[in-house]
Amino acid sequence: MSRREPIFNVPGSVVWLLAVMLVVHLVLTSLPEPWFSWWTVILAFVPARYTELAAEIPGDPIAEVTSFLTYAFVHADYFHLGINAAWMLVFGGAVAMRVGAWRFLAFSAFTAILAAFAFLVLNWGLLAPMIGASGAVSGLMGGTMRFLFSALDNGGVVALREKPREVALMPLTQTLTDRRVIMVTLAFIVANILGLLGFGAITAQGGIAWEAHVGGYFAGLFAFGFFDRAPTLRSPEWPTAN
Repeated sequence: MSRREPIFNVPGSVVWLLAVMLVVHLVLTSLPEPWFSWWTVILAFVPARYTELAAEIPGDPIAEVTSFLTYAFVHADYFHLGINAAWMLVFGGAVAMRVGAWRFLAFSAFTAILAAFAFLVLNWGLLAPMIGASGAVSGLMGGTMRFLFSALDNGGVVALREKPREVALMPLTQTLTDRRVIMVTLAFIVANILGLLGFGAITAQGGIAWEAHVGGYFAGLFAFGFFDRAPTLRSPEWPTAN
């Protein structure tokens, strides 16, 4: 009997994460004003929470902790949600197939938190809320850089689907000197600064939160090795793995 392949090979953990994002958006948009704005601010990441203005912002003090993660589930509209969901399918799917559901979720949360922290450091005291899953999406993209080009060099992109855990993890030292990774990273930074990238965390003024994107990306790039469970296939020029 032949084994039937699914039309869409998307890990369940990615589907469930996207479903939660959709449910949050449906619930929020079904609320009347001012409940919609009130709950959006509670869930959003607001740098001013960590200043003397904290008492004036809904949700504190609990939101001072929870908003480092909850902002990623809030989106401005269906277009914003759809763009982030599309990129989540691309990079989240690749990471989830490689490391499994729980490590994928933990890695996504880690990069979302680091993305928010980067936004906080570079926008201290800002009252504008930041929302969107792209801090985590950027982290997933950064993590993918650690094994994408290894797959391209050994079997092509198909290896990411057929044998994702056999693709070599590129050691961090090699990653930081690989020309292809450097070019992608530079293009990513420039595109974010210019506001040209398709997915995005946004602020209340509608601006692209490039600080969160870049922070999430580098968090994923540097830390993915700690979440990876695939065996590292070493070559003479790749002596260690991080």
